[in-house]
Amino acid sequence: MNPDTLDLARLQFALTAGGHFLFVSLTLGLATVVTGMQTRAAFGGKPVHARMVRFWGQLYVINYAVGIVTGIVMEFQFGLSWSGLTHYAGNVFGASLAVETIVAFFVESTFLGLWIFGWHRFGRWTHLAMIWIVTLTAYLSAYWILVSNGFLNHPVGYRVSDGELVLDDAVAVLANPSALLAFGHVLGGALLTAGFFVAGVSAYHLFRGTGEGEFFGRSLRVGVFLSLPALVLTAGFGGMQLTTLVEVQPAKWAVFRQQAADIARVQADMVARFGPGDYVPSEAWTRGGALLMLIAFALMMYLGLAGFVLAFFDRAVHRFRLWHLALVAAVPLPYAAMIGGWVFRETGRQPWVVYGLLRTEDAVSGLSPGAMRASLVLFTTLFAVLAVVNAVLLVRAARRGPAGAGLGRDDRAGGGDPAGYLPATRY
Repeated sequence: MNPDTLDLARLQFALTAGGHFLFVSLTLGLATVVTGMQTRAAFGGKPVHARMVRFWGQLYVINYAVGIVTGIVMEFQFGLSWSGLTHYAGNVFGASLAVETIVAFFVESTFLGLWIFGWHRFGRWTHLAMIWIVTLTAYLSAYWILVSNGFLNHPVGYRVSDGELVLDDAVAVLANPSALLAFGHVLGGALLTAGFFVAGVSAYHLFRGTGEGEFFGRSLRVGVFLSLPALVLTAGFGGMQLTTLVEVQPAKWAVFRQQAADIARVQADMVARFGPGDYVPSEAWTRGGALLMLIAFALMMYLGLAGFVLAFFDRAVHRFRLWHLALVAAVPLPYAAMIGGWVFRETGRQPWVVYGLLRTEDAVSGLSPGAMRASLVLFTTLFAVLAVVNAVLLVRAARRGPAGAGLGRDDRAGGGDPAGYLPATRY
């Protein structure tokens, strides 16, 4: 194993996984928001609710479409850069990745296509059922991914056969606390990301006075009222994960708390179990990720509590310009918190890829540093381009407002849509 190849492979996966997760968090959260809005539109029949579905749904579709490409690219790295991991543990953690792709992702993308192009071809209840299927399968997709990730952080339900891990207890793998707690934490973070995004875009239009006061006043309340419970949900599951670290990953816990005596004890225990080596994760990355997450969370908590109160007053919703600016500026905070959390989760288990079973240096492929460097440049450039394209498309669509939303328009002959929303008879 060439040390340069290992460092480059780790850097590549960190950049691409982090970049992909930025798309996932907003996609999962916005899917939930759009589903809630469409449910209300289907039962209430008010044109403003249908317009909200179309506008926020268009932003969701943009983020989803670009995010798919990042996910597909990232999958190639398992075979390209981490063949040691797939050969040793692929029989266990690869199964959930396969189920995620075949069952969850294919169903999700199929019904999303039907939802996008079925506005004027299906009845409102059929169309509503489609977005519900999309959202539920998106949750399933996230769960299956975290089953794989949970196994890497806390391997359970396996046995060793001919030097490889083999699935021995599927229930233990599926009910792995490391996966279930992470799933709740990620779900809360995704809702938090969507809440701050919806509130920030709405605040931008209210600040500029774009003439859609009722529309964005309602949307701002949706974002603000979603953010606070999402914060509580995220914090609750995050706290439960921290309590498990003492037994599951004691080195990470000791580094997080800067306990020198415990760090030395854990290092000595690891040497006794696994032989000579440095088993203490990087303090800079582990604590840095945790501190970034906690600082961003604290800022969001203060803003969320204040916003929850202010949102009950119409005058504040429509005229409190300083609050509007704060909401716009706060849009990146959930992204910072979630990236910091993933850095803490993943770097804190080093030097293990499969904790206690497979070291990172033994999982990397036998590539030359030059080949790995070329792969890093290619993937990083592609992800950077996709991130910029996604940001430009989202900003452009968000600035146009609901009048410029193309999702759900009836372009059939004689099916004009001059009012900018579906007729109340349909929704």
